[in-house]
Amino acid sequence: MRLVAGVPLIMVEPIDRLYLDHNATTRQSSAVTAMMLEVCNDSWGNPSSIHWSGQMARRRIETAREQVAALLSARTDEIIFMSGGSESVNTAVRSALHSQPDRRLVVTSGVEHSAVRELLDVLAKEGVETIQLPPTAAGCVDPQDLRDLLSERGSEVALVSVMWANNETGIIEPIEALADICSTFDVPMHSDATQWVGKMPIDINSLPISMLSFAGHKFHGPKGTGVLWARHGTPVMPLVVGGGQEQGRRGGTENVTSIAGLGVAADEARQWIEVGGPATMPALRDRFEAAVCEAVPNACVNGETASRMWSTSSIGFPNLEAELLLLVMSERGLDASAGSACSSGAIKQSSVLEAMGHQPCQIDEAQYGSIRFSWDRETTWEELERAVTIIAASVDAVRLIEPPAESLVPHT
Repeated sequence: MRLVAGVPLIMVEPIDRLYLDHNATTRQSSAVTAMMLEVCNDSWGNPSSIHWSGQMARRRIETAREQVAALLSARTDEIIFMSGGSESVNTAVRSALHSQPDRRLVVTSGVEHSAVRELLDVLAKEGVETIQLPPTAAGCVDPQDLRDLLSERGSEVALVSVMWANNETGIIEPIEALADICSTFDVPMHSDATQWVGKMPIDINSLPISMLSFAGHKFHGPKGTGVLWARHGTPVMPLVVGGGQEQGRRGGTENVTSIAGLGVAADEARQWIEVGGPATMPALRDRFEAAVCEAVPNACVNGETASRMWSTSSIGFPNLEAELLLLVMSERGLDASAGSACSSGAIKQSSVLEAMGHQPCQIDEAQYGSIRFSWDRETTWEELERAVTIIAASVDAVRLIEPPAESLVPHT
């Protein structure tokens, strides 16, 4: 038996593991993998070529474009394939600034993903100003704050970018209200919808927003695939130049294999949503949270009073270090995370929880560890029930020792 900081660790074989980190990534569906293998074997031509082999590859891409468009209720010419959500976000923000050179202000929220947050840090060096709207006690933007800001400085704003659902807490932003306000002041709006698309219904034509970003691997598609939806007529400046692919909006030979897989994932997600799958999931989340809080009496749910995604539970544990708890749970067969998985494995203080402020079970000056548990449409109560047992046992094990002075995971 191995010890970490004095805690006994129990190794669990991969076949017996529980994976509750689906906000980080999901397993490719078998249909996605089958499609990708098929394309590798029979549609490997260059889709920009006019001969038969090239046009077979082009057909695969356009079929996928139709499938993604159907998931969003969008036009096919509004779908731009990219390498992931981060490239999509970068393209959206830079396009808005490029098309409005006299506007150098971007408005966002205080709980955005690093793809938005770190990009704006870079753009600050280029003279772009950012205003972060602070979250309310419920963890989301107050539409009145946006209205007040645009009333004062709307003519300076190139873009408002607010995520649809938070990747750490699952808190849902009032996107409809924010979009209506942006429309009133004639300000373009973008949303990072990475944790929403493929999990919840969406009719993009019902919202007055300009651009939307998401990634395929969040809903059982392949990694390395992403989409920028840009409303017809919205200017898009390509980050990758050369070749004129994607109607001149993203250069480079398309990744036909992965794009075809993304199309299948979008089609599967659309079918699941249309038969009412999302409506069955919140009860599973609530049952899990109640069971954890019963098994660990001083735990609490971060953002519990807010409207939240069915796929995410962020649970806080007072007097406990999140990194150590993650290690102990993982060794006992449960994989979860302390927040975003986009920091090369590093665990840092959550900027999202910092922005939200104290949670109900948080104690001043005490260690406060928060763990994000996230699942997919195939997760069962039996799996979550097993997870609760592992969580409770791991908390007990960690609390037998004093928390270490320094994190066990190196910060970068």
